Amino acid sequence: MNKPEQLRDLLLTAVPHLKRNPNELHVFIKNGHVVATAAKKNLSFEYQFDLVIIVTDYAEHPDRLMVPLLAWVAEHQPELLTNPDKRQNGIRFAVEMINKKLVDIEISLPLTERVKVTAVEGGREVEHLAEPKFDLDEGFDWTLFTSGEQFSQQAGD
Repeated sequence: MNKPEQLRDLLLTAVPHLKRNPNELHVFIKNGHVVATAAKKNLSFEYQFDLVIIVTDYAEHPDRLMVPLLAWVAEHQPELLTNPDKRQNGIRFAVEMINKKLVDIEISLPLTERVKVTAVEGGREVEHLAEPKFDLDEGFDWTLFTSGEQFSQQAGD
C-alpha cells in the first residue's frame, strides 16, 4: 500500500506542528480488506481500508492540518470530494481537548488502492494504478489565513 506513506510524508512537510514534532503524527490502517473478482482469470485487486491519522499535542488551528489533507485527497482519493454519498460521511474526525491550548485530533479516511496484476513471462507484474485526475485549478497559488496569521503554500507542493 502506498497511500498511507504518501499522506504521512505530505503532512510531515506541510503542517508546521508536524514538521517541528514528527513523533506527534501516528498513522494506522483499520478495517482493511482486499477485493478481487478473478475476472478474466486475473489477480488484479483493490485494497480497501480506513486510514486513521492521529496528531497529538496539537496547538495550531485545525485548518493548517485539514487544507493540506484535502489537497492530497483531491489528487489521491477524489471521490471523497466529488461523490455526494462519500462526501457526507467520508472524512471523519474526533478531537480530545487536552487543555486550553492542546488537542489530540483523530482523522479517519476511507481509502482504496487499485492494483493491476499482469501475467508476464516468468511471473507476474504488479502496478499500483493512479486515481483519475481531479483538477483543483491546477497551478494556482493559495494563501491560507488562520486567526489573521498568513500561511502560504504553493498548490501541488
